[in-house]
Amino acid sequence: MSAVAALGAILARLCPMFVLVGPSGHVLASGPTLARILAPREIKGARFLEMFEVLRPQPVDDMAGLAALEGARLRLRLRAGRSLALKGVVCRLSGDGSLGPAGGVVVNLSFGISVLEAVREYSLTGADFAVTDPTTEMLYLLEAKSVAMEESRRLNHRLEGARRAAQEQALTDPLTGLRNRRAFDLALAGLLHAGNAFALLHLDLDFFKQVNDTHGHAAGDLVLRVAAQRMRAAVREDDIIARVGGDEFALLLPGVNDMAALRLIAQRLISTIEEPVSDGARSYRVSASVGGTLDRQRERNSAEALLAVADRALYTAKETGRGRSVIDTAPRSAPPAPSGHDSQGAAMRSR
Repeated sequence: MSAVAALGAILARLCPMFVLVGPSGHVLASGPTLARILAPREIKGARFLEMFEVLRPQPVDDMAGLAALEGARLRLRLRAGRSLALKGVVCRLSGDGSLGPAGGVVVNLSFGISVLEAVREYSLTGADFAVTDPTTEMLYLLEAKSVAMEESRRLNHRLEGARRAAQEQALTDPLTGLRNRRAFDLALAGLLHAGNAFALLHLDLDFFKQVNDTHGHAAGDLVLRVAAQRMRAAVREDDIIARVGGDEFALLLPGVNDMAALRLIAQRLISTIEEPVSDGARSYRVSASVGGTLDRQRERNSAEALLAVADRALYTAKETGRGRSVIDTAPRSAPPAPSGHDSQGAAMRSR
C-alpha cells in the first residue's frame, strides 16, 4: 500500500472530513463524510483552493500560503453550490515523504456551529463523525430532546382535548345536546358586553307534563330530543339554543333586531314543534308557547331584566291560549316584571 493510501485509510477513520492535498494543490484523498457532502462532485484530483475559499485568518491563493497557516484556526466555505461554513486546521506533512507526499498538507474540516444545519441538510448520523467527536453525543441529546418534546406535544394535545371535552360537557345538556343554563348565561352576558343587537326567546312545551305522566319518562325524553332537533333546524347555525329547565328552552338570536322577523322565527318554532312525535308505536303531540323581546327595546339592559321581560311574555302566551307567541313591545323605559311573577309563571307553565 502506498504512503498516500495508508495515510488516507488512517485519516478516514479518525477524521472523516479530512482533505489530503499534494504539493501541487490537488486533492489526493478525502474523508467519507466530506465526500458525501460534496457529492456528486468529485473531490479527488480537484484543486483544493478552487473548491474551498479560506476566509480567516487571511485569504490564501496558493499552496505556500495554505501551508503557512499550519496550526491556525481556519474559517472556510465552499466556492460552488451551497455556501456551507466550515472550520479547519492545517498540518504540513514531513519533508521526507514517509507520511504522504513531501510538501503536502492535511486539512481537517468540521462544521463548527453549523453542525445542526448540516445534519438536517445532509441527513447525517453518528456514523458520519469520528467516534471521539462530541458531536455524536450532542446529536444523541438533540434526538432525545426532540423525542421528548414531541411526546410532550402529544401529551399536551391530549390534555387540551380532554380539557375542551370536559368544558364542553359542563356546558351541554346531556339529554338534548343543547347548551345548558350555565352556557346560556355565559352567552347572554357575552352578547350584552359586546353591545350588538340580538333577540331573546323563551320557549315552553305545552302539554309536556301529560305526555310524561301518561306515557313515562322515555316518551318525555324522546319528545325533548326531537323538539331540540327541530329547533336547531328552524334557526341559524350561529343562534344559541339552551335547555334551561325541564321543558323550557331559551334562544339567543344575534343580529336579529326586527320585531316582524322575530315573530316569524317564533312562529316557525311553534309550527315545527307541533308536528307529532312518534316512537314507532305511538305518536305524541305537544305544542309550544313562546315569549320574546329585542335587546334594543330597553335601556340599561341587564340579563335579569331581559329574562324577566321574555318570561312575562311567555306567561302571557300561556295564559291566552298556548301554542302561540307574544313578543314584548313595551317602550324602552319599561319597568321590570312585577315581583312574585316568576313563581306564578312557573306554575302556569307546569300545567
